[in-house]
Amino acid sequence: MQLKEIQELIRFVSKSGVSEVEIENNGFKIVIKTPIVTSAPTPQLVAVQTPQLISQPVVAATQPIVPAEQVAVATSSPKSGENSRFITIKSPMIGTFYRSASPEKPPLASVGDEFKKGDVLCIIEAMKLFNEIESEYAGKIVKVLVDDASPVEYDQALFLIDPA
Repeated sequence: MQLKEIQELIRFVSKSGVSEVEIENNGFKIVIKTPIVTSAPTPQLVAVQTPQLISQPVVAATQPIVPAEQVAVATSSPKSGENSRFITIKSPMIGTFYRSASPEKPPLASVGDEFKKGDVLCIIEAMKLFNEIESEYAGKIVKVLVDDASPVEYDQALFLIDPA
């Protein structure tokens, strides 16, 4: 199989939404897998010569998928100056971020609101389950970093708080 054919196959898998393709031809085996994510899938290519039972990949082309904002849940933000005292509350899971329990109700936490440790700040829906996200700190909301009803990734920053 020529490099150009492999590249065309990768493009086809990327656009089609297929999660896995496996082709074997004359002792040459190629497997292309794409992770299932909400953003555009990035194909992963692993080609192995099968007659000699080689376990090491001959060709490997992968690109890691990294969310735009990644930091640990409720850790100090490494920002300089005035923002260094703020704490970032991060998403503990992948799902849909909601600021209120229902569309008719007011937001659970807004900029300027003060809260105690254990207070519910938001809800994240994951697989039809609504998970209340509680604060690990007492403090005051400085900034809401995510829009209501938008998807969030694991470890994505949700709130910037000023600890009490």
